[in-house]
Amino acid sequence: MAVDQQERDSHTGYLTTGHEWNGIKELNTPVPRAVYFFLALSVLFSVVYWILMPAWPLGVTYTKGLLGVDQRTTVAAALSEAAIDRSLWAKRIETEGFAAIQSDPKLMEIVRMTGRTLFGDNCAACHGHDAKGGPGYPNLATSSWLWGGKPEDIFTTIRVGINSAHKDARVSQMPAFGRDQMLPRADVMKVASFVYSLANPDAKTIDPKTIAAGKEIFAANCVSCHGDDAKGNPELGAPDLTDKSSIYGGDLEAIDTSIWGGRQGLMPTWEGRLSELDRKILTLYLLDKRTVTP
Repeated sequence: MAVDQQERDSHTGYLTTGHEWNGIKELNTPVPRAVYFFLALSVLFSVVYWILMPAWPLGVTYTKGLLGVDQRTTVAAALSEAAIDRSLWAKRIETEGFAAIQSDPKLMEIVRMTGRTLFGDNCAACHGHDAKGGPGYPNLATSSWLWGGKPEDIFTTIRVGINSAHKDARVSQMPAFGRDQMLPRADVMKVASFVYSLANPDAKTIDPKTIAAGKEIFAANCVSCHGDDAKGNPELGAPDLTDKSSIYGGDLEAIDTSIWGGRQGLMPTWEGRLSELDRKILTLYLLDKRTVTP
């Protein structure tokens, strides 16, 4: 269409291109100036960036840029700084006592961050990410610890393990009173009833005579490990039977199963897998979990 024949849109004043679809005519609208402005700005930015920063590959090397920025040296410097910082707090944790570290908020913040990673990588598979354990694995967020809950006790347990291959491993096993015919079936159930009543003194479903009979059987067979008061013995890894923290379940059926078939827990030794520093951080992390978890 000749220029003098081009139609001009009466509303916008723009010429039409001559194309029409279903009565809709295409306008010959010019590109907005802002587009040219931002394109020019992008080109200018690119040129300046290429001059100042590393940009173009040149065979085995690259253009360095006037600013001399090198991400490799930047990362290396950051890693070196982090290593220096780690060595400072690591030295303090290695040399200071548990109580001193626990009273230092900055050190404990490091313990929480580092301990969370250590626990998640090495312990959570058994004890859970919240450290509350599960069937067959103890709840580490309570004060009920088989081998004692003092910092030194926990540190030693982590180091040597329980029934592990370590020469100094904690060793314990509950006999299978029923399976090995140490007690008849009826007596096992009586002892289970008595043990259940220790942590559930308000239980109404068990005959008091059964509990009394179970107490006598308990006195004859169980007090050497669990004590006359049934509160356990950390020296032997014997649990406190009067609280509700039970590794294998605290209901009557679970208690009966434990007495009948016995129990033998297993925890690996971490001495050859984790450094002394890591084991101490884990100890502090667990102590902190115990104080903040209801």
